[in-house]
Amino acid sequence: MSQTRTTRLAVLAAGTTLLLVGCSSSSSGDNKPQPAQSSAAPSAATSPADAPGAYKAIAAVVTSSTNSAPVTAESDPNHLLGRPGQYTSKITFSDSRIKAADTDGLEPGDVALGGAIEAFATPADAQARATYIQTVTKGMPALTEYDYVHGSIVVRLSRYLTPGQAGEYKAATDKLP
Repeated sequence: MSQTRTTRLAVLAAGTTLLLVGCSSSSSGDNKPQPAQSSAAPSAATSPADAPGAYKAIAAVVTSSTNSAPVTAESDPNHLLGRPGQYTSKITFSDSRIKAADTDGLEPGDVALGGAIEAFATPADAQARATYIQTVTKGMPALTEYDYVHGSIVVRLSRYLTPGQAGEYKAATDKLP
């Protein structure tokens, strides 16, 4: 059992490293991947939202969401906060329905613990981010996640949530201004 757990953690660590490296760099290929699920059509009239404000609205509906923490330029593992075309604010959170045994060894703020909300200056930047994440994680089941785009907000959710649980977040996201 111990060797299986060690192997699982090693695979998860390697995959997380690949994801962090992949999410930190920009894609330059001409491939057009399938877009992330969008809950609102991007438009120039959609104003940028603040990630902590979006979290507050979502957490009021999804009460299993806990332990939120804002990400700063210094604490951002992806080094994207405030960079051109990247998120302007970000907050991470846990979800009490995710079993601790599933997330042993993960660092605080990891999306797998619950999720993250990233706010962008434009809906196009938000959609590009969600599409990029899905492209990088496609084919790596240990790194998959639920991603919902609403205007200039990207809601990223742990793969440990059931589709129904993730749907609660999507419904709350759909109600954002």
